[in-house]
Amino acid sequence: MKYEVILFDVDDTLFDFKKAERHALHNTFTQSGLPQGATEYKASYDEINSVLWREAEEGHITSAELRVERFKRLFAVHELDLNPDEFSTVYLRYLGEGAFLINGAVEICEMLSDCRLAIITNGIKEVQTSRIQRSPLRNVFEQVIISEEVGCQKPQAAIFDYAFKKLAISDKNKVLMIGDSLTSDIQGGNNYGIDSCWFNPAGKINASEIQPTYEIKSLMELANIIL
Repeated sequence: MKYEVILFDVDDTLFDFKKAERHALHNTFTQSGLPQGATEYKASYDEINSVLWREAEEGHITSAELRVERFKRLFAVHELDLNPDEFSTVYLRYLGEGAFLINGAVEICEMLSDCRLAIITNGIKEVQTSRIQRSPLRNVFEQVIISEEVGCQKPQAAIFDYAFKKLAISDKNKVLMIGDSLTSDIQGGNNYGIDSCWFNPAGKINASEIQPTYEIKSLMELANIIL
């Protein structure tokens, strides 16, 4: 077996984050008296949220700040009379319910049971912990490393340092990083000197300079790489 330690991203790699996000936005806007809000403001929210998470990857904003700032900006743009702190609290509670899995997630983790499986995720502690604990993958991972707990994000080397220490890894050649994001998962793995696998189910064109070691469209393809 070429790889002994498999590091998984969570969102849109093992878990369907887009589905969880839709669930959370719909329920939070509905509870706030705007049942059409998730539809009307989703495009603006996506744009604002994407910018802020990119800033978080670069270390310019913390996840604690991000969780409220995204709604503060959204409500300002659309002149909505809503409290961003209260909205964020409700949204994160609903988001934590979203334990929707990507097709093949359970099956591939079962197939890789002889490997050491761990998670490295850029995310908010209570949300990621809740979603994992609500899923069939709750007892699969040796370590669940969440950026908010560590205080740094992928692709920063510090979060990989933390993971390697927690997992007592000494040989980088035996480690594979798997994720859907070129800028955090793949760039982070590449920078750290470990092999990377880009999960690209939509078949997006990679127009960047970031080159993964492998590229897959289905999680089950990992069996051909690892086993």
